[in-house]
Amino acid sequence: PMAQAPSVYNIETGLPFVDALAAGLIERLGETGDPLALARVHVLLPNRRACRALGEAFLRRSGGRPLVLPRLVPVGDVDEDELALMDAAIPNASEELPPPVAPLRRRLLLARLIQLGPGKAEGLGADQAARLASSLARLIDQVATERLSFAGLAGLVPDEFARHWQLTLEFLAIVTEAWPKILAEEDALDPAERRNRMLAWQARAWRDRPPGHPVIAAGSTGSVPATAELMSVVARLPQGAVVLPGLDTGLDEESWDVLGPTHPQFGLKQLLARLEVVRADVAPWPGLEAPVPTSRRRLVSEAMRPAETTGAWAALAGLDDGALADFTRIDCATSHEEAGVIALILRETLEHEDGRNAALVTPDRNLGRRVAAELRRWQVEIDDSAGVPLSQTPPGAFLRLTARAVAAAAAPVPLLAALKHPLACGGLAPGVFRARVRALERAILRGPRPPPGFAALAEAIERRHDWATDNERASLIAWAQELAAMARPFSDALTGRTQKLSHLLRVHIAFAEALAAGERQAGADALWEGEAGEAAAGFVAELAEAAGLLGPLHGHRYPALLEELMGGRVVRPRAGTHPRLAILGPLEARLQSFDTLVLGGLNEGTWPAEVEADPWMSRPMRAQFGLPLPERRIGLAAHDFQQAVASAKVVLTRAERVEGTPSVPSRWLTRLDNVVRAAGGEEIWPDGGPWRDWLHRLDRPARDSTPRAVAPPAPKPPLAARPRELSVTRIETWMRDPYAIYARHVLKLRALDPIDAAPDAAAYGTVIHKALDRFVAAHPSGPLPPDACSRLMVMGEAAFGPALGQPGVWAFWWPSFERIARWFVAEEAARRSGIAEALTEQRGRLTLNAPGGAFTLTAIADRIERRADGTLAIIDYKTGPPPSKKEVAAGFAPQLPLEAAIARAGGFAGIAAAAVSRLSYWRLSGGEPAGKVQSAGDDAAALAAAARAGLERLVARFDDPDTAYISRPRPDKAPRYSDYEHLARVKEWAAGEEGAE
Repeated sequence: PMAQAPSVYNIETGLPFVDALAAGLIERLGETGDPLALARVHVLLPNRRACRALGEAFLRRSGGRPLVLPRLVPVGDVDEDELALMDAAIPNASEELPPPVAPLRRRLLLARLIQLGPGKAEGLGADQAARLASSLARLIDQVATERLSFAGLAGLVPDEFARHWQLTLEFLAIVTEAWPKILAEEDALDPAERRNRMLAWQARAWRDRPPGHPVIAAGSTGSVPATAELMSVVARLPQGAVVLPGLDTGLDEESWDVLGPTHPQFGLKQLLARLEVVRADVAPWPGLEAPVPTSRRRLVSEAMRPAETTGAWAALAGLDDGALADFTRIDCATSHEEAGVIALILRETLEHEDGRNAALVTPDRNLGRRVAAELRRWQVEIDDSAGVPLSQTPPGAFLRLTARAVAAAAAPVPLLAALKHPLACGGLAPGVFRARVRALERAILRGPRPPPGFAALAEAIERRHDWATDNERASLIAWAQELAAMARPFSDALTGRTQKLSHLLRVHIAFAEALAAGERQAGADALWEGEAGEAAAGFVAELAEAAGLLGPLHGHRYPALLEELMGGRVVRPRAGTHPRLAILGPLEARLQSFDTLVLGGLNEGTWPAEVEADPWMSRPMRAQFGLPLPERRIGLAAHDFQQAVASAKVVLTRAERVEGTPSVPSRWLTRLDNVVRAAGGEEIWPDGGPWRDWLHRLDRPARDSTPRAVAPPAPKPPLAARPRELSVTRIETWMRDPYAIYARHVLKLRALDPIDAAPDAAAYGTVIHKALDRFVAAHPSGPLPPDACSRLMVMGEAAFGPALGQPGVWAFWWPSFERIARWFVAEEAARRSGIAEALTEQRGRLTLNAPGGAFTLTAIADRIERRADGTLAIIDYKTGPPPSKKEVAAGFAPQLPLEAAIARAGGFAGIAAAAVSRLSYWRLSGGEPAGKVQSAGDDAAALAAAARAGLERLVARFDDPDTAYISRPRPDKAPRYSDYEHLARVKEWAAGEEGAE
């Protein structure tokens, strides 16, 4: 017969739950003297990690002596084997219940159902359908968990909702009606529904035939109704008992009566109501040797008061002794600093020889990965319960990158990302393959993007006659053709109209394995080896088996679909992590205890997490349907926090800025602050300790080392190595930043073009110059034709070339050019009467005698005009801001004056020596106004003479071997941008100079 009154016990917050549970079981059964007494006990726990923790607690309790453990069953993810262990009288569940549908197969089934649902969503991308299928699967599981039925959708009143929610409701009604039929065809069940049936089956069996052995349900809050029903049955078994985790027996009745869904005790209150038990009937769990630590527990309980009763804080007289002992809060500046501080705290635990352990508990997986990376500084590998996402492991990332590269038609960035992956070898030795990739990058992938497609790579290399030797070009062309042949089947599949997912996956894997093949290793062996490779192979095999469920899809959707389906898969190391350290999520940390517990990521939006919007049901719809509101999850998270924060030694951490964005402290931190402040009259949190200072000292020089300021570079190359020929534009650089001349003309260093470079301001200026040059060359003198503007526009289209097809060029640059063209033609027509001929792109030279030998000055003048009075005018086109008259007069913008000096000496071919009467800049902004003529100075002859004299002095100065090519001799006159600033380490020594001042 069933017990008349339920047996419900409590292990107070602040006690190590599994240790207390193990102690109580040993005490209850130790009196029998039977060494197998524990083996007959069945203990139901929330999850598998809790089962492992309880097993370890029994070993600690026994002092390492051999011990036959109870049967530990995780009811949160119970399967038929564990159910059979619970009661051998129950038939094999696998014979009675269909198996659960595989998660990936279910997502593809639901995705196809969504695409074929009402509204004919065939246009919906496969990746978008898969994303919606994931959220729909969660909704189906929530409905099953709450033991509701989608038949209840008919009870909702569509007219009360917005139109888009009405359409969603209609969609749900059709989809959820079809889903059970699909499951019947699959002979499978949803995982949540199967779990419900199995737990209900067990509850019914125990209710009808109470077992003759003890059954303990421990650690669960009963948030799943099927679990709560089973706990209700266990509580009434003759040898059954329910052990609650952290029921707050000290909370006043007024607060207990008004608990809301976000309170940590709300779930336990609902469970007690289901068990038909009041708090006064809940007894302490026996076997507790140490007294319950009340100080911290009372502080946390007070901080978690419902909002309706927080007025009691005004009556707080003070904190109990020990409430803040071993309780630390550390507010870090950034996430990086927070991770470093946590890693230091965990590392310090290992210094104790008594075997202490520590754990980081956080829902922020990025923080967990940062801490794991920081611990590798000391060669410490830590167990992260979340594992590593498959998409971030080497084989997972390689699959994603190869798909992107081919889908992007070998665009430079995705192509290099795939080819530079460590797994990529292409059938060659790694060193040879890397050299080929670097050569390909330098040849055609830097600068403007080459034509699309793998086949175009070889053609682009062939057109580059200025690159390397003929043999090197031929070798690289042959390799690019091999790469194109390797990618062709996959590329053809992605560029087709629609393809089956199974075919896309097959050709993708073939390409990935071919690219991963080494000189002496097959691609499959390299790609699928190790734990991550096995996980990736398992994913691919499962996807291949289920691929036929999804209809044909467009190839360009394949990479996004692959990444979407790969999401959620994780790889966990089987061994090699430290036994005394762990990174846990709040759910995994439940019921466990550690000597030091760090609760990290305590910011709003992280812990507790933001309440996500449900794409399928609004809040009123969920309430009418009977689903719990999203705030219920905050209450569960609050209970996990309350359990953890009451541990013996706790450190609370947060980052004031996350990814550069200011953050808000967690509501629980704010409540603790308010209680501490109310009890003490001021902020009396203990100091956060030396952790932040220690972290910063890790990378500081040792105390006995004298900091040495970095000196500016001052190279003094021999005279023979110094340049003897420079252009007029380089002369300006020579004056403003001599080190740039040294790096370019002595060291012969040139900056590489950006990868897949977008058209920039320099390219825009080149195009404008080219168009205007062609126009003036076609009409060097005389009146302009009536259609001059139209002709210039045609020349502009030719100058822009294929770049005109780029959206940014067409939207911004072309309208600017149109305005420039109209202004230029008007300006040109107005000045034609005063000029005999206009010449463009004129090359000139001027040789100077210098102490180190002849020095040649070169120039390419944008425009030189022979004026009617016999003088010359020199014009420089500027798409950017031109220098002022003051800068020109001071000699820091010598381009036009030096060109005038060359012209005066007859240095321009085909232009006789003559006086220069005008120097001007034509500012071609393309705005309003589109252009403007600006004089470079009033006396061109004087400027030319001064510029030549200044150049002669400059050459003579640097012909002295003791003259150094220093960087930015006058910071106020330094160039706005330099390719060599990082080589000169300007930021290092400039910062030192500022500090010295």
